[in-house]
Amino acid sequence: MLDHLDKYRILLGSQSPRRKELLKQLGLIFDVPELPFVDESYPDSLSTMEVASFLASKKADAYTNLLTTRDLLITADTIVCLENEVMGKPAHRAEACGMLARLSGREHVVYTGVCVRTLHQSETFVSTTRVRFSNLTEEEIAWYVDQYKPFDKAGSYGIQEWIGSIAVVGIEGSYFNVMGLPVQQLYSVLKGWKDQ
Repeated sequence: MLDHLDKYRILLGSQSPRRKELLKQLGLIFDVPELPFVDESYPDSLSTMEVASFLASKKADAYTNLLTTRDLLITADTIVCLENEVMGKPAHRAEACGMLARLSGREHVVYTGVCVRTLHQSETFVSTTRVRFSNLTEEEIAWYVDQYKPFDKAGSYGIQEWIGSIAVVGIEGSYFNVMGLPVQQLYSVLKGWKDQ
């Protein structure tokens, strides 16, 4: 369905196994180049939604010197926000447990910023999903963190894991966005892609 992209070498600027899996579901063949170091800091003046698009674009910027005229690059960044506070990746077990305790019984928002770029064109968009958690016990939180070690995940959880099965009582928006790549929106962008 995306045959018009055959002229490109598609690059995924992410080492995330979830993003690789989701991009494969679009039927695309792609390469995953070595990830350059990207400083993931951002200006304090940005809104939470702007943080996701800013970081996705910042990641794309890191690859710009590596792109040729036949490359199409896809980068993404997912953030979890509770009451307008960005919850990043936990540094250690205690921080992961603390994040999940704060999410317990509450609604939070997941934003994924996606940047699609060639040498001649760039498009960035943000997908928004609201997720509501049930009340979690300390034992449930500790067991999940010890078993799944979610230290590479914003907000300390993966919705496709055990915690998603037992904690998510409501979701408004794209499930795949919470996994890290809003594939429906990405498909729409790629379907209409015409390099200038």
